[in-house]
Amino acid sequence: MSDRIEAPEQGATILWVGQDRDGHWLVQENHGLMEGRFVSRTAAWQFARAERHAFPGAALMEAEQPLVASTSFDPPAPDECARRAA
Repeated sequence: MSDRIEAPEQGATILWVGQDRDGHWLVQENHGLMEGRFVSRTAAWQFARAERHAFPGAALMEAEQPLVASTSFDPPAPDECARRAA
């Protein structure tokens, strides 16, 4: 069973599931509102399916090209301070 669908309408919300160039599994919302990193394809797809409630009508798509993480997953530098969430 494939989770891919035909191209959604222009401006539609898409939850992309795919890997980055380093092989990490990502889920990204196409307007930059959500991103997550996962240990497996299965975990990424489970998350994407579960998050559809937050994005009514969102299409689930598997990326054919490597995704580019918008959030750095590198550990912070020793002198780097965490920003406080509001």
